Amino acid sequence: MLGVLGGAAGCSSPEQWAPAGDRIRTEWGETVDPQNVLPEYPRPQMMREDWLSLNGLWDYAVLPQEADHPEGADGKILVPFCIESSLSGVGRHVQADEALWYRTEFRVPRGWKERVLLHFGAVDWQADVWLNGQYVGQHTGGYTAFSFDITSYLKRGRQTLEVRVLDGTDNDLQPRGKQVSNPSGIWYTPVTGIWQGVWLEPVPETSIERYSVIPDLSGWSFTVFAPEAQEGDRAVVTVREGAVGYGVEDPAGAVLASVSAVPGQPVRVDVPQPQLWSPESPYLYAVEIGLERDGKVLDTVKGYAALRTVGEVRDAAGFKRIGLNGAPYFQFGPLDQGWWPDGLYTAPSDEALRFDIAKTRDFGFNMIRKHIKVEPERWYTWCDRMGIVVWQDMPSISDSRHGRWEQWKWASPEDDSQLAPQAQDTYYKEWGEIIGQLANHPSIVVWVPFNEGWAQFRTEEAVSFTKKADSSRLVNSASGGNSYPVGDIFDSHNYPDPHMKFTSGGLQIDVLGEYGGIGWAVEDHLWQPDRNWGYVQYHSGEEVFTQYEEFARQLIPTIAQGVSAAVYTQTTDVEIEVNGLMTYDRKVIKMDENKLRAVNQAVIKSL
Repeated sequence: MLGVLGGAAGCSSPEQWAPAGDRIRTEWGETVDPQNVLPEYPRPQMMREDWLSLNGLWDYAVLPQEADHPEGADGKILVPFCIESSLSGVGRHVQADEALWYRTEFRVPRGWKERVLLHFGAVDWQADVWLNGQYVGQHTGGYTAFSFDITSYLKRGRQTLEVRVLDGTDNDLQPRGKQVSNPSGIWYTPVTGIWQGVWLEPVPETSIERYSVIPDLSGWSFTVFAPEAQEGDRAVVTVREGAVGYGVEDPAGAVLASVSAVPGQPVRVDVPQPQLWSPESPYLYAVEIGLERDGKVLDTVKGYAALRTVGEVRDAAGFKRIGLNGAPYFQFGPLDQGWWPDGLYTAPSDEALRFDIAKTRDFGFNMIRKHIKVEPERWYTWCDRMGIVVWQDMPSISDSRHGRWEQWKWASPEDDSQLAPQAQDTYYKEWGEIIGQLANHPSIVVWVPFNEGWAQFRTEEAVSFTKKADSSRLVNSASGGNSYPVGDIFDSHNYPDPHMKFTSGGLQIDVLGEYGGIGWAVEDHLWQPDRNWGYVQYHSGEEVFTQYEEFARQLIPTIAQGVSAAVYTQTTDVEIEVNGLMTYDRKVIKMDENKLRAVNQAVIKSL
């Protein structure tokens, strides 16, 4: 495995880079090495031996949208940090009528004799790509990975890669989550351009493009997709012993099962004495998938899989509950925005990416609601490995033509947003890509198409689309939004206390999708010292814990009355929002961890 090419695709010296601005930073951001930035393999569920990271210092320029390729550069930018971030080394906003251009050079390793793929983890929002002056292609969507086969564009020696990015942010047409042009309150700094890793990978002429896995409590249905497969080709799926917290870099154990199938056709794989995945015991099996022709192995990828099911169950009192592996399972965790003071959308290191999940576990939670953002694949792998269930939101579109927000009764179509047809098409394109990209991660148990009525439209159709894309998980149609009796989950929000404003009356699984927001502005750990906001404000960790414990005391009786999950706002402070369990720089945990864990475990065990 090759890993990083000197850490910087353009071979620029680290002296040309320094963090921009003087805002707070994390400890990981303070030690970023521009020659070795985010060097880990970016796709742990489908790993090949050879790859090459292009992360590092690239040239950048900001021009009017209509301008042609830049003749020079405005400076250096550290990829994959967005241009607005401190760690990019730029810290600059890009206007809606401007284009952000990137340029770098690289060499293809001598041993790569077959096809070469160029991968982007995520680029916000429209990316056009040129290689050696030839146009390669375009991708739209700020939250999903994409790739191009660049074999025919390569030349001898150094290769020149250019990327142009357009990003309208809050233009009513593209999903953007919490990004706005003018940040305030619960709305944050825009993210423009490359914000996940860029990398190269050699693949054979006929290769595995992707695979899907649907688990039950004894085995899986695997489907391996290889577009150029020929008649007679076989996909071989081998399942090996793994471990609790297994990772693909760990040695796999003995073979438990091995079957072959025609590419594109599902194959059943059972294992003896199956070990189930749960937050209490996150057992992962090692998986190897090979593509064979006439006894010769054409391609091989390594990954992992888990045995677990998610669905609706009833408890002894007759309430509908979220079921994990066939049993009621109360899910309790924080609203996790996934923002960083130094990297914005991008964690400064893999250790930092892991940290928030690890602390959530340390705090005694068993769930994370990933709030209108999608993370890099490695984040979900850490959730799989450490044992935390995830509710995954769809990032919302801007909504200047919004409808009414109805929280006290069932909604009607008159409450919907009037999104333009183009925006609706974009929503479905990106949501479908997100589900497809993340569907193999066992930690994800709930899909959330809408939040609080933001750009919510044709809810029944959106739920049907989500179910068709993945029928193996629950759908929370509208977290805290305009509620319809569709999907599996009814979700109410209330601040600050844990109170359900309205319930489904037994039609759906009732959950409290947001509450809390206890604020404490911790001096010297603030994004903007003179301008901070929270639902309720306190002045010490003791005060925060006292209120948190009181909210937990109020929450427990509602569980006995049918509430099946609860989400506390939130994991960290974000920009001027100061209602996190931790400060934005992750340097202060606002409550005593042992006390917090005891309270949270009492809530979970009350079911």
